[in-house]
Amino acid sequence: MRYLITGTAGFVGFHLAHRLLEAGHAVTGFDGMTPYYDVTLKEQRNAILARFPGFTGITAMLEDREALERAAADTPDVIVHLAAQAGVRYSIEAPEAYLSSNIVGSWNVLELAKTVRPRHLLLASSSSVYGANDHIPFGETDRADEPLTIYAASKKSMEVMAHSYAHLHKVPTTAFRFFTVYGPWGRPDMALFKFTDAILNGKPVEIYGEGRMSRDFTYIDDLVEAILCLADVPPSEENRVGDALDTLSRNAPFRVVNIGGGQPTELIRFVDTVEQAVGRPALRRFLPMQQGDVPRTYADHRLLTALTGFTPATPLEHGVGEFVRWYRAWRGDVAAAKESRCQEGPAGTSIGGVFDKPSSGE
Repeated sequence: MRYLITGTAGFVGFHLAHRLLEAGHAVTGFDGMTPYYDVTLKEQRNAILARFPGFTGITAMLEDREALERAAADTPDVIVHLAAQAGVRYSIEAPEAYLSSNIVGSWNVLELAKTVRPRHLLLASSSSVYGANDHIPFGETDRADEPLTIYAASKKSMEVMAHSYAHLHKVPTTAFRFFTVYGPWGRPDMALFKFTDAILNGKPVEIYGEGRMSRDFTYIDDLVEAILCLADVPPSEENRVGDALDTLSRNAPFRVVNIGGGQPTELIRFVDTVEQAVGRPALRRFLPMQQGDVPRTYADHRLLTALTGFTPATPLEHGVGEFVRWYRAWRGDVAAAKESRCQEGPAGTSIGGVFDKPSSGE
């Protein structure tokens, strides 16, 4: 099959594209390579994907409608929209980036789908849309009308726009809500990357909310598996699973689905797990909750399980261990590459080893 995936140089998009390419599918990747975090990491991910003959990479911004149209020239069977301006806290500092990428950019993807008419359009949303919701666990049928950050508001806005497009143009559309994804090749701004780096370098680990916050951590391989399973279930009355649980619209081929395991972990236990994987204690610095943070996330996964038969279930200890294993190798290869460049100049820039595969689970 032919897939168009936005955000293939990003954490989730890289893993999804890699899995599809290994299975023999054709993937067109679209990414703006923005400098929200070190572009070098994005370039390393992209270089791995470029080794597959079935991969075509396009570097452009979501706001560039013509570039998106060129990316869809081969008429993809499935579009997976993962590209976005990420970061809950950063949205407080730079809200305009979220309006441009997550709303205008997502609207361009919807306009593209209207023209291309793929079998299925899948859109990455976020558990952040639940905002101030105090019903536990977070169910897709719960109200999500009280976002606490511009990031969350931009993701909910995308969902609402997507419903209207699904109604008007009958493109089967699924918006899936992520719950704290982690694993090898993860983003440097996320807790696991920061904690591992701090512990290995003898720096303090900043623990917000006094360690009492909890998150429903989802391992990257589980997330990719769930996305692929959902791709095979375009929303329709034929796969409605029940009004009490299903978010399938009565006015459009549109559905919202949580992707999470329903096993929240307190932040303090998460730190314990990272310490065990790294093999040394952390210098703990306890801080109050930050503006925009929520005390907990907790996924109701029953709809995902009913639709696909799959439930994310990778133990935290295994997932964190896989990340730390990758991070140690990645840090060593990066240091070796830098030393090689200094000694050999431009000719000594090849990087191998840890970059040959994204994780041992793929």
